[in-house]
Amino acid sequence: MTKAKVVFDPFSDEYFTNPFEIYRRMREDAPLYYDEKEDFYAITRHEDVAAALKDYETYSSSRGCDLAMVRKGLSPEMRSIIFMDPPDHRHMRSLLNKAFTPRAVQSQTETVHEVIDKYLGAVDPDNFDVVQDFSGPFPVEVITRMAGVPEEYRQQVRHWIDTSLSREPGQIEVSEAGMQANIDTAMYYFGLVQERRQNPQDDMISKLIAAEIPGEDGQTRKLDDIEICGFATLLGGAGAETVTKLIGSAMVLFARNPEQWKKLKADRSKLAGAVEELLRYEGPVQYNVRWTLKEAHTSGGTIPAGKPVFVMNAAANRDPDAFTDADTFDIDRDQTEAQHLGLGYGIHSCLGAALARMESRVALEKLLDFMPNYEVDWDGCRRVTMQNVAGWLNVPVKVLR
Repeated sequence: MTKAKVVFDPFSDEYFTNPFEIYRRMREDAPLYYDEKEDFYAITRHEDVAAALKDYETYSSSRGCDLAMVRKGLSPEMRSIIFMDPPDHRHMRSLLNKAFTPRAVQSQTETVHEVIDKYLGAVDPDNFDVVQDFSGPFPVEVITRMAGVPEEYRQQVRHWIDTSLSREPGQIEVSEAGMQANIDTAMYYFGLVQERRQNPQDDMISKLIAAEIPGEDGQTRKLDDIEICGFATLLGGAGAETVTKLIGSAMVLFARNPEQWKKLKADRSKLAGAVEELLRYEGPVQYNVRWTLKEAHTSGGTIPAGKPVFVMNAAANRDPDAFTDADTFDIDRDQTEAQHLGLGYGIHSCLGAALARMESRVALEKLLDFMPNYEVDWDGCRRVTMQNVAGWLNVPVKVLR
């Protein structure tokens, strides 16, 4: 009997519902996948994905990071670090790294505890939605506070981001509502940058206004408004999506694997390993799309120059050639076996990775205290339908006393 041909449609209901079975078939049967209709490639094996994420001379970020962007190319006003290759990327990265030094992240510990306590303290102690009531609102509060966004706009930033990333099945391009959300975000940050130019504060936007980077002529230059707005938008998006999705997925996975939750309850020193395994097993970032500047060689074959390529981090993280029992969720996993790609890899690895890890550890520890025993209302669970990221929109739980 002939095996049915694997179909990877990143905008299909089947993909939004369960991408991991599709990834398994792609790794086995089509490690270099080609979609004739949409004219894109996809790579899923760990060795290929890790190599691509490091090879910016072949796999360029300069046209964007999703299919619609990469096919069209970027408009000049979309200047963000994730849409840059070296040397521009290197200059921006060295500047922005200063905001996420170990000392800078450590200085946010008190804020993270305060914000998590605020939101967890406000939920119904017997029944609540982990995502809508808790993991949705708190991470964006932390990151936008660092950026300098006033309190009354912090949750609005999250709603704009969610709207811009949302996709209906079959929808590749940004919707009208998504376009408007992008415009509203840009206009909001542009106004905030003007305010900070007039009245600097002790926040990240003010520091970016004051900063200097090397220019093309060898002289240093200041960042312009568009560059600062681009970074502020990226920061809000990464801060709002990563931890939000990770904690929602965590409570689903621990409900499905109760022995792993018991391990955590018995030994809090396992929290760091649990966060790494969550990032590997069901991390929020599913893929990034790159553009081949020249012919690219993979274990499955050759990709021509000038093509969009889905670089599938989440598929690589379940590759049995890289991880023992790759489809098993195990918080005691040997982290040295292979590098998971849950927060990226290479020059575009997540700038705020240390902050995301810290927030996730604190959130899980607080949930262990708040609801050492719980059950998920499976009928009420809903997945998000978004490009690039995956996770849960709703995870209703009942706290067991």
